Amino acid sequence: MPDRVRGREVALSWYRAAPGGGIVRIRTQPRASRTEVAGAHGETLRIRVAAAPVDGAANRALLKFLARRLRLPRSDIEIRAGHAGRVKSVWVRDLDERTAAQALLSEP
Repeated sequence: MPDRVRGREVALSWYRAAPGGGIVRIRTQPRASRTEVAGAHGETLRIRVAAAPVDGAANRALLKFLARRLRLPRSDIEIRAGHAGRVKSVWVRDLDERTAAQALLSEP
């Protein structure tokens, strides 16, 4: 379902509804200069993560970043698939499509 963010129409192919919340498909880019949303990348949302993918540091940094952007407690967000890969499925409690677009595609 397309949505409007800051006057632009966007298709959220990286979001899907799930029981109790929503799933966001994320493609991470570890060891970036800073942690930030880089935009949609096919069926995923690309997020650059400053942490290295060592001992789960990049996953922890990703979850902390998402919690801050979505203004949710860290306990409401969990990686469901892709712990060791770049493409991850992240479940977020009570996340709907509009909130996902506003929080993740708009500037903070």
